[in-house]
Amino acid sequence: MIDTVCYFFAYATEAVILWQYSSALFAARRRPRVQFAALFLLYFTMFAVSLLEYTWLNMTLYLVMNFLFLLTMYDLRWYTALFHSSFIAAIMGMCELTVYSAIKRFSPHFLTGTEPFWNMVVFIFLSKMIFFIIIYILIHLLKGQQTYDRQHNKSVLPLIFIPVTSCFIMLTLVSVSDTFPLSPFLGGMVTLIAFFLLISNLLVFGINQYNLKKSMEFTQMQLLLQKEANAAEYYEMLRQQNENQRILIHDIKKHLYSIDMLNRQREHDKIDAYLQRLIHSSDLKESARLCEHEMLNSILCRYMRQCTDNHIAFHADIRSGTTDFIADNDLTSLFCNLLDNAVAAAKDIPDAFIEISTGKKEKTPFTVLTVINSCRANPFTGENGSPAIRTPGSHNHGFGLKSIRKIAAKYNGDMQIYYNSDTLTFHTIITLKRQGFSA
Repeated sequence: MIDTVCYFFAYATEAVILWQYSSALFAARRRPRVQFAALFLLYFTMFAVSLLEYTWLNMTLYLVMNFLFLLTMYDLRWYTALFHSSFIAAIMGMCELTVYSAIKRFSPHFLTGTEPFWNMVVFIFLSKMIFFIIIYILIHLLKGQQTYDRQHNKSVLPLIFIPVTSCFIMLTLVSVSDTFPLSPFLGGMVTLIAFFLLISNLLVFGINQYNLKKSMEFTQMQLLLQKEANAAEYYEMLRQQNENQRILIHDIKKHLYSIDMLNRQREHDKIDAYLQRLIHSSDLKESARLCEHEMLNSILCRYMRQCTDNHIAFHADIRSGTTDFIADNDLTSLFCNLLDNAVAAAKDIPDAFIEISTGKKEKTPFTVLTVINSCRANPFTGENGSPAIRTPGSHNHGFGLKSIRKIAAKYNGDMQIYYNSDTLTFHTIITLKRQGFSA
């Protein structure tokens, strides 16, 4: 009965600590009540199994249950969930081992004395208090950094070895301490080992956060450079368009003389053709403004200029509010890869065109992105029927499509592609899901 009450208090405390840690650092995938139900079920299972008093089984189950909770309740990859669950298990284990070895160092019969209940309460209180303080400090240091936005980095995989190994060492030391009586010197060494293992795991966690921070800074720098490049292309297009308009206005008097001459000769068909050419001239088009999203507008204008240079008709229909939930780096990768492939496929084809559009599915969280472009031949000549669109310098690796599929999967969407041999067009349809949607 004494052990049951103590174990229940210990697991309840650990559940609260895990809840605070995960809620502060990660983006939730489920509602709070679902998270609470899952946490209660997992920790009650651990509590029931702990009554068997198998230390190795309890620690293994603790790591596995935390992993399942983080993986299913939060927007994390499996390797990130495994890293944090093993890190939490290592910190918890090192706190218990430090307190346990320190108590045995000064009072060898503390846990088996005349008052085992209160002695166990003191042990659990001290170990969980240290555990809580460490986790609280980590949460305080990381709060506001939105670390969950950077939880898709496989660099954590090698680091998982450290906390898992620490747990193994901890269990081994506990087994040795329980099996063989240790001298005061060896007891002190066990305490130091536990302390150093605790520091080592904190250093591993700090290194991981530092790597994530540097990776994010590098990504933001690359994104900033991309924004500046797109803006430069956009303003260069505006400058050239304005210059062409001024030239056309300067020459308008000459065009009127030519039309007047054709009119005197009653060449009505030629007059009509002449006027149509002037009306549809790109020099008379309004300033390039294809959508409300500044970043996407710059990207589209850049590719519209490429299409104009390659005599490809370009049409964009980007509905308001359909792309604002996509991160700028994902937006750049998605649209640039789509349009790179479309331009490469439509180049050197008479009357070629590219149409790109986005729209919302009513009463759903989905945005539908569609690209239709001219394509002379069926591109599905790659392995397993995958399209093999050859672009200069690409070496036919298909990284563009892989990047598109990766972004679609990131936003819980899908991509469909097919070739229409009747119209000689290639079709790409992508669905992306907006998070936090309410009908």
